[in-house]
Amino acid sequence: MPAILLAPLIAAAAVAAGMAYARRRGLLDTPGRRRLHRDPTPRGGGIGIVLAALATVLVPATRGAWGLTPALGRAWLIGTVLVAAVGFADDHRHLPARLRLLAHLAAALLLAALLEPPPLFTGVPVLWFAGVLLATVWSINLHNFMDGSNGMLALQALFVLVAIAALVATTAPGLAWAALTLAAATLGFLPFNFPRARVFMGDVGSGALGFLIAAVALSAIARGALGIAEAAVAACAFAVDASCTLLSRLLRGRRWYRPHREHLYQWIARASGSHARAASLYVAWNLLLVAPALGLMRERPAWAWPLAAAVLAVAVLAWWLGKRACLRAAKNAKLRHAPA
Repeated sequence: MPAILLAPLIAAAAVAAGMAYARRRGLLDTPGRRRLHRDPTPRGGGIGIVLAALATVLVPATRGAWGLTPALGRAWLIGTVLVAAVGFADDHRHLPARLRLLAHLAAALLLAALLEPPPLFTGVPVLWFAGVLLATVWSINLHNFMDGSNGMLALQALFVLVAIAALVATTAPGLAWAALTLAAATLGFLPFNFPRARVFMGDVGSGALGFLIAAVALSAIARGALGIAEAAVAACAFAVDASCTLLSRLLRGRRWYRPHREHLYQWIARASGSHARAASLYVAWNLLLVAPALGLMRERPAWAWPLAAAVLAVAVLAWWLGKRACLRAAKNAKLRHAPA
C-alpha cells in the first residue's frame, strides 16, 4: 500500500491506542483557568502522527527516499525522535524548560549541520547555519504554543504541508510526496480532535510536527525549490500569533515559557464560545489570503518579498485588531453580567 494511504491508517490506530493508554495512566488534561476545555481529556494523542511519520516517511528517508541523502534522512528521523521523546516525557511529568530546549537545540543542530546552504548563503554559511538553527527551534516551540484549541494545530499543519507540496511539486517531487504523506498522517489524527476533542495532541505531537514542518521547508529551501519568503507566508498564521503574543508578554515582564491563554486564537475561542469558530477563522485566513498570495509569489517571483512583507504586515494588524475586539467583547460581557 502506498505510504500516503498507509499513514492515516497507522496514525488513527495509534491515536486510539494512545487514548486508551492515557486513560489507564491518568494522563488527562483537567479543566482550569489556563485551559479552554470543560471536561477531563486524554493527552498525548500526537504519538499517532509520530508513529505514522516514522513508518511511512522517516525510516524510508534514511535509505535515501524522498530525494534526501541517507545522512539528511537520519537527521530527520533522529531529530523527530528527540523532540517527540522529550515531549512524551513532558506529557507524563512536567520537565524543566531548559531540558526541553536542549533537546530542541540538539535536533536543530543535526538539521543545520547536514543542510547545504542555498546559493543565496554560499558566501555566508554561518548565517545559513544560524538561520536553520533558529527557525527549527522556533518552529518546534511555536507549534507547541499554538496547540491549545480543538483542531487548530492539525488544520494548520495540513495547510502548510499541502502548500509546500504544491509549491515544490515540479522542482522537488520527492519532498512534495514526503510533505503530503506527513499531511496524511496528520489527517488520521484530526477526527479525534475536531470538532470535539476526544484527545489532545500533547507535546509529543506538537513539537514533532513543528520539527517536521521545519525539516521539510528548510530542506526545500536548501534545494532552491522553495523561497524563504514563501515559507514565511505559508506559516504566517501561527508565526505571527505566536511571535506577537511572545513579544507582548516579554514587554509586560511576563515569563514567556509559562502556560497562558493570551494567544489570539485562545481569545477568539473564549469570546465566541466555540473552538470550531476560532479554527475556521484561521483556515479562512489561509485559504482566502495566504493561498492566493503564495500563488502570486510563484507566478511573479520578483514580487515575492514585497508580497511577503505586505501579508505579514496585514497579519500583525489583524492580530492587534482581533485582540482588541476580543478584549472589548470580554469587557462588555463582564458589564452585562455585573450586579445592578
